Amino acid sequence: MSKEGESPEFDVDLFVIGGGSGGIRAARVAAGHGARVMLAEESRLGGTCVIRGCVPKKLFVYASRFADALDEAANFGWKISLPRFDWPSLVAAKDREIARLEGLYAQGQSEAGVEVVHSRAMLEDAHTVRLADGRSLRADIILIATGAKPELPPFEGIELGITSDAAFDLKEFPRRLVIGGAGYIAMEFAGLFDALGSDVTVVCRGSNVLRGFDEDMRQAITASYTNRGIKVLLGDSIKRLASGKVGGGGQRPAAIDVVTEQGARLTADQVLLAFGRTPNTIGLGLERAGVKTDEKGAIIVDASSRTSVPNIFAVGDVSNQFKLTPVAIREGHAFADSVFGDKPWRVDYANVPTSVFSSPEIGTVGLTELEARAGYAVVDVYKARVRPLAAGVTGNCETALLKLVVDGESDRILGTHLFAEDASEMIQALSIALASGATRAGFMSTMAVHPTFSEELLAMQTPTIRYDRR
Repeated sequence: MSKEGESPEFDVDLFVIGGGSGGIRAARVAAGHGARVMLAEESRLGGTCVIRGCVPKKLFVYASRFADALDEAANFGWKISLPRFDWPSLVAAKDREIARLEGLYAQGQSEAGVEVVHSRAMLEDAHTVRLADGRSLRADIILIATGAKPELPPFEGIELGITSDAAFDLKEFPRRLVIGGAGYIAMEFAGLFDALGSDVTVVCRGSNVLRGFDEDMRQAITASYTNRGIKVLLGDSIKRLASGKVGGGGQRPAAIDVVTEQGARLTADQVLLAFGRTPNTIGLGLERAGVKTDEKGAIIVDASSRTSVPNIFAVGDVSNQFKLTPVAIREGHAFADSVFGDKPWRVDYANVPTSVFSSPEIGTVGLTELEARAGYAVVDVYKARVRPLAAGVTGNCETALLKLVVDGESDRILGTHLFAEDASEMIQALSIALASGATRAGFMSTMAVHPTFSEELLAMQTPTIRYDRR
């Protein structure tokens, strides 16, 4: 950075490409440390999470949960007339909230002294950024925080499908929905659209959904969704999409005919393509600046988020490490403190908690059972299946599944996995315990809160199973 009184070699100290969670945090913190910061965002401030990801998804999840609540209310004495769900009203409410949050992001950047330009930006060299209007700016440090975009493997008729980006703004509610994929996005949308009234089919290429999660959690959500009437086709994938018949005397969009690799034939109003996300690096000019990427196009970074070019950094999904908003935010903050605040620190990726906002939710932190067995000589696994108290009145038999994975030699808890109502809220607190080195004995010494299903975490006296390879 240039010193006061000198003619600056650079137009800005920091140029941030991308106004999502990681970029916004980095820009604000760096500006707070006195840096001259410019941020370029070609779309809306807030990025995937706020505009077309976590936030609108969670709002839709909230809407979907009223279906079960209304069904069960009568069992608790409520007299409710026939409810009616109105899709356009939900979309409008979502739009209002997203606009409000976007405004807050813009206000926060302005108050911090960050100059925001709504433009595409690309690298010309290691210190030069060109904007879409033709301007070129010189920056001492450049941060790339362009996130990721939906991954779309090629197959015939793929243009007839939509991604999660479009699913939040559909003009008509899809009464029949086919979902390709079985990760976070697929399973969350399957649950919420089913609850809102769609006939949902999930086409999963693997042997089960949610690859990478603990096996018990994967089995629990598949069984739960099947019981709810969601069709889950395992070991299959979409082969072809084709336009079908126009519905409603030509008043509704044409249906979509879906053919799978295993020969299944489905008809849908919409096909949601949720095959994962790929780093958004095409067209950034990385090769001109000398920034190296891996075989998937992700920017290669070190533990300090530094790329192969010393003055260029990258945070968030564009580096393809942990595709989670809180990770991007933490990386952006660590970068800004380290480079501009003379307070160097690095992100600790151990015990990163995450949740799937299904119904019930999945919350997980730490090692899965299989990961623990691969790395530890003795592993104790504790499991409890708990029938919620409300089920005694409603007759709903959806049970919670609580699971602890423990180092059988040190008694330290290696992983916690929950399939339960509000698991996302519970796993946040439990992640603090794991990060602090919690043990089973420590859990057992804690007083329970009654009546809750989480108290069962303290009541599992003996392991369900022990693996010992000493």
